Amino acid sequence: MEILKVENLTKVYGKDTTKVVALDHVSFSVEKGEFVAIVGASGSGKSTLLHLIGGVDRPTSGKVYIDGEDIFNFNDDKLAIFRRRQVGLIYQFYNLIPILNVEENITLPLDLDNREVDKDTLNDMLQLLGLEKRRNHLPNELSGGQQQRTSIGRALITNPTIILADEPTGNLDSKASDEIVALLKKSNKDLKQTIIMITHNMEIAKVADRIIKLEDGKIVGEEA
Repeated sequence: MEILKVENLTKVYGKDTTKVVALDHVSFSVEKGEFVAIVGASGSGKSTLLHLIGGVDRPTSGKVYIDGEDIFNFNDDKLAIFRRRQVGLIYQFYNLIPILNVEENITLPLDLDNREVDKDTLNDMLQLLGLEKRRNHLPNELSGGQQQRTSIGRALITNPTIILADEPTGNLDSKASDEIVALLKKSNKDLKQTIIMITHNMEIAKVADRIIKLEDGKIVGEEA
């Protein structure tokens, strides 16, 4: 079942002599439960693509359908609600709230949406993340790997349609990176979570079901 469809997605910044084509008519689709890695060098358009898929930015032209919904048909308020409920975002630099503990950071999307936190679900999530003994710790009391696991929990807690991971291991050492990649793979397999991950690291990309290669804003290759 197709969960994501990207059609001729284009993003242009500036005009005339300052014109930069960050994305150039990119099209692809992702099946429900698939783990896709998007790889490319710095400046290839990876982050721009991820931000457009997540509705963080709007394209110059083209379409993004998530679970059959044309997300750019929504106004900004409806798009923000859709993004909060249907898209889980994992960033390179964690973006945790420093005054909230692990449990509060994970449940923040539910609190913002005035949704009740299911304690059993939260406990299962903390166990999956290996953070049961860190639930009351603040971000500055955690290692980089533990902070990233917390951000993954925040992305997963709403059971979103799709997870978007932007260089999720880019700020971690090799051991923590391996742990994060294994956790994403486990989320994909055990929770049937659809994941799109961007990375410049081909070794990390190889854990995905499919690799899409991006260069100068265009798809230049694809492999299983």
